[in-house]
Amino acid sequence: MEVQAKPKARRARELRSASTDAERKLWSFLRNRQLEGLKFRRQVPLFGFYADFSCESAKLVVEVDGGQHALRGEHDAERTRILESAGFHVLRFWNNNVMSNIEGVLTEIADTARIATPHPDPLPQGEGVTTAEPSSPLPWGEGQGEGPAWR
Repeated sequence: MEVQAKPKARRARELRSASTDAERKLWSFLRNRQLEGLKFRRQVPLFGFYADFSCESAKLVVEVDGGQHALRGEHDAERTRILESAGFHVLRFWNNNVMSNIEGVLTEIADTARIATPHPDPLPQGEGVTTAEPSSPLPWGEGQGEGPAWR
């Protein structure tokens, strides 16, 4: 007995099977954590939309747009606004850009993900950044290799 798929899962599966050549090409570079170890999923339902590609850890959505999107600019802008208000970064690439400049597309995705993904072990607040000179000189000969006199 086959279990009935949820409507969103069914629609996502349909969209994956009807991918454009550009989407298939980009997916071949994003799948299996090939791009800097980032986990991408494709045709992900988010806020009533299906994102072409999404990386949850970087809060990144990548859209690959064909010519039909030139006529849907207002719809795409609204979609981007909703995703960005939820904390996602949205990158959009034209199909022809993916097909002719995949290296540039991958570099932009990686750079954006790097900026968006926090370091796993950040320095505690206030450490690692020097903003001012010390307020008083050291009590021993500064720069002469001398340390405090310990007796």
